[in-house]
Amino acid sequence: MPETDYIVVLVTAPVDKGPDIARHVVDARLAACANIVPEVRSIYRWQGRIEDDRECLLVMKTERSAFDALAAAIRSVHPYSVPEIIAVPITAGSSSYLDWIAAVRRGEH
Repeated sequence: MPETDYIVVLVTAPVDKGPDIARHVVDARLAACANIVPEVRSIYRWQGRIEDDRECLLVMKTERSAFDALAAAIRSVHPYSVPEIIAVPITAGSSSYLDWIAAVRRGEH
């Protein structure tokens, strides 16, 4: 099955910063939608130590062509020096939903 021109972008952030990041990218029309999973527990290695933190997970939907601008916008407001910004291709989806993503990006919604 061929991939679509759409992606899901995953971003972890401090719980109190997630809504600000989500609003920033949706307001800029870089993502049509950003869901906030209110709390995930992240265990990771950072600067030689194992860290264990509460974070939120942002699940953003956008067009593949918006990724670079979206990532730059996230970095501009994200408090981490190395934020997680990972894109996953949407291989299939409801055509009306995917059309809505494109319409939002074009400024039609």
